[in-house]
Amino acid sequence: MNQPAPHQEPFGARLRCAMDTRGPLCVGIDPHPGLLADWGLTEDVAGLERFTLGVVEALAGQVAVLKPQSAFFERFGSRGVAVLERGVAEARAAGALVLTDAKRGDIGSTMSAYADAYLDPASPLFSDALTVSPYLGFGSLRPAAERARASGCGLFVLALTSNPEGAEVQHAVRENGRSVAATVLAHLAQENAGAEPLGSMGAVVGATLGGTLHTAGVDLSVNGPLLAPGIGAQGATAADLPRVFGAAKGNVLPSISRGVLRHGPSPKALREAALAEAAALAEALG
Repeated sequence: MNQPAPHQEPFGARLRCAMDTRGPLCVGIDPHPGLLADWGLTEDVAGLERFTLGVVEALAGQVAVLKPQSAFFERFGSRGVAVLERGVAEARAAGALVLTDAKRGDIGSTMSAYADAYLDPASPLFSDALTVSPYLGFGSLRPAAERARASGCGLFVLALTSNPEGAEVQHAVRENGRSVAATVLAHLAQENAGAEPLGSMGAVVGATLGGTLHTAGVDLSVNGPLLAPGIGAQGATAADLPRVFGAAKGNVLPSISRGVLRHGPSPKALREAALAEAAALAEALG
């Protein structure tokens, strides 16, 4: 098995420490047109850069994880990707873990190239973790998993997402009677077996799913982090998390974007909003 780079602990251990000391909060960096306008910024590379660096400057020293959404940078072409590179590097330098939300999923050499782009320390996009899609088969993620382990990074694999359309694939039942989502989670449990204090292979599980997790027969005890989108604009609250995640609530990393970002561009207001969200989440999750 590949070992983490000697200068960097495994992602799961670093994330556990960050969540315990800074609070269980992941803040998305989602510079979509509406937020740029709310901040009084132009919808161009200059506005993108001011927004991104403003979030990083305000929050990277405080929150456990920052999660830039790659699509909002890619839409500006190479200059937008350059802003993403700078934002990732500066956020990591300031102490935040960076989860790049790119949802990459492919096979063979193509998956290896995606892994090199985001999980190789020599890459300008090098991040602490990456979101990936398993819907070409979980085994198709092997190049990313191997690169992540070698670099001390992590993966967050789409399992039970918060969008309603996801159910048609994720709840589909295979010939063995197990749902697709349950199969993904079982693979993650195998990947994380024996890891302490927390495995580095996480799952994306929507905070909006309510009681459907229990009726779907899924097991969230994967010994890895559970990224939970859906709080705030999508309707879930911190109080919903214990009911949704049950015994696995201690490994939940809630993700909030607009609920924090709408308080910008004031750095003080951003920090206060993130602090309040982290405190509410920590209380709810115990």
